[in-house]
Amino acid sequence: MTDSENGRRLHAVDDALLRRREAISDLGDALRLLIEHATATEAPTEELRRAAERIRQAAAPLGERARGRHEPPSADDMRAGVRLYNPVTGAGSAFAPPLEIHQEGEITVGACTLGLAFEGPPSYAHGGVSAMLLDQMLGYAAGASGNPGMTVRLDTGYRRPVPLLTPLRLTAEVVDVDGRRVTVAGSIATAAEPGEILVAATGVFVGLRAEQARRLFGAVAGRGEESRAG
Repeated sequence: MTDSENGRRLHAVDDALLRRREAISDLGDALRLLIEHATATEAPTEELRRAAERIRQAAAPLGERARGRHEPPSADDMRAGVRLYNPVTGAGSAFAPPLEIHQEGEITVGACTLGLAFEGPPSYAHGGVSAMLLDQMLGYAAGASGNPGMTVRLDTGYRRPVPLLTPLRLTAEVVDVDGRRVTVAGSIATAAEPGEILVAATGVFVGLRAEQARRLFGAVAGRGEESRAG
């Protein structure tokens, strides 16, 4: 194969992957809209039954070709940090708000708005959702500092309830690095009042040794290499 032919082949693969990722994100948007409407609806009972049947019909063909536990999604790229089905940040996940994260110097900053599907106490977010968001934020900050690891401890303090349907601002910052052990602090506030902390958390993350990574993720990594080779 010539260089030009190989270039065209790689370009075609990249275009196909881009289209797939766009389709996954589009489906994720539709699913999040469905969940939000289904959570908030007061439609008549028979309309609910008709909607359920239509949803089952739409879901059936998607389930005909499903990956297993150790099969990474074909559109993901673990090394590049692309995970479309992450339940916090994934554009393709029906469960994700999704949370958008970026760096501002050494501070990790996140933004999202939680819909009614995340309700715990009436009109406020479930406490477990706050912990999930902060775990993601703190883990991202650890990785961004060059010290990726897995959560071994997450201490969460709830000062005020987190309101739904309200833009939120989340922050996280590494406060200590001790070998493979990294400590990160973070918080949730509203975008309108970023100084008023609603939930604060401190997390401890530990980098994996090579043998630990192979034991935990060897099967997934192997399937990923097979997919790329194919």
